[in-house]
Amino acid sequence: GLFFESFSMPRPQETNIVKKFAKDSLHLVRRCTKPDRKEFTKIATAVSIGFAIMGFIGFFVKLIHIPINNIIVGGY
Repeated sequence: GLFFESFSMPRPQETNIVKKFAKDSLHLVRRCTKPDRKEFTKIATAVSIGFAIMGFIGFFVKLIHIPINNIIVGGY
């Protein structure tokens, strides 16, 4: 029927959008550069510190919640 025929051939404006997206993506990938050693260590250090901080926050929240949970539930 008519419903399936509309999917068979994409309209011209749709192919233009896809082509433009592909062109822009290729342009972005070509412009991106691999980080040098100094930049990489800087990023890795920042990420590591972030992980550590989030880990400590989670640990302390858990540490505080265990006694509170025991009080609420009633430790046997």
